[in-house]
Amino acid sequence: MKKFFVSAAAAALCLGASSAMAAEDCGDVSIAEMNWASAGAIAQIDKIILEEGYGCKVELVTGDTMPTFTSMNEKGDPDMAPELWINAVREPLDKAVAAGELIIGGEILNEGGLEGWWIPTYIAKEHNIKTVAEALAHPELFPGAEDESKGALFNCPSGWNCQILTANLFRANKGEEAGFELVDSGSAAGLDGSIARAFERKVGWFGYYWAPTAILGKYDMTMLDFEVPHDKAEWDKCTAIADCADPKKNAWAKSEVYTVVTDEFAAKAGVAMDYVKARTWDNATAGQVLAWMSDNQATNEDGAYYFLENHEDVWSKWVSPEVAAKVKKSL
Repeated sequence: MKKFFVSAAAAALCLGASSAMAAEDCGDVSIAEMNWASAGAIAQIDKIILEEGYGCKVELVTGDTMPTFTSMNEKGDPDMAPELWINAVREPLDKAVAAGELIIGGEILNEGGLEGWWIPTYIAKEHNIKTVAEALAHPELFPGAEDESKGALFNCPSGWNCQILTANLFRANKGEEAGFELVDSGSAAGLDGSIARAFERKVGWFGYYWAPTAILGKYDMTMLDFEVPHDKAEWDKCTAIADCADPKKNAWAKSEVYTVVTDEFAAKAGVAMDYVKARTWDNATAGQVLAWMSDNQATNEDGAYYFLENHEDVWSKWVSPEVAAKVKKSL
């Protein structure tokens, strides 16, 4: 993959250098607006910046990881997937990049997508807890179990793959023997509600979550270290299999999240490719935007304008001063 990143970047530079196309001639561009909040917001951000800053005419189309990638790979449409979690499509993406059909742009989530077990940062700091083992040593700090003598570890909602993963890792880390009960959160709203209640009461909470999300943008949480590397073979053989007989300790792999564009987009976009390669934000910034959207029942477009109006220090680094001035004037 690394060599493909290098070759893709080189190809994009050549395209940008050789293009005599002015920014205002960018033309029609189609962008996938994925059906989760961070990707939806960044798609709307792209629309505003590409239209106002580069003169593109942008159409947003509904997207999701596999359908969008398949369509881009087979049909060259849409032109851009702003937030593609590439672990799910790594092998065919490698082939498409090698063939020059798709180009990998910037790492939109520069910390990657994160999954794991989290606790409130105020608990982590007060008790110097950095690892799963250290948290499991203190069931008294994490209330919420039906049996009040035990600690609670909150699992994913039913039907989510992370429910299987967390259950197996709970057994692998001997959670029950440590005095914990695995608590079914019931639903996404139930999981979020359990975190909100813990913060309102300033008590401990321990369980599965992922970033970037509105909840982690609103509440300061610390992800714990499993103290083992991700073992993909073990993951596929047992960790991800329901009721695996003998799960071993394991850890989530960081999800690599990049912008991917078609070769046709790179050719017609001209200097706008510089923006696609430079565009990146961290999970804290994305989380702040998502938290604002959640609190205000805002749309993806609302979130985009909120970001552009309140985080100029972030997005102005993605573009030239001239483009930044055009975008700022349009807000």
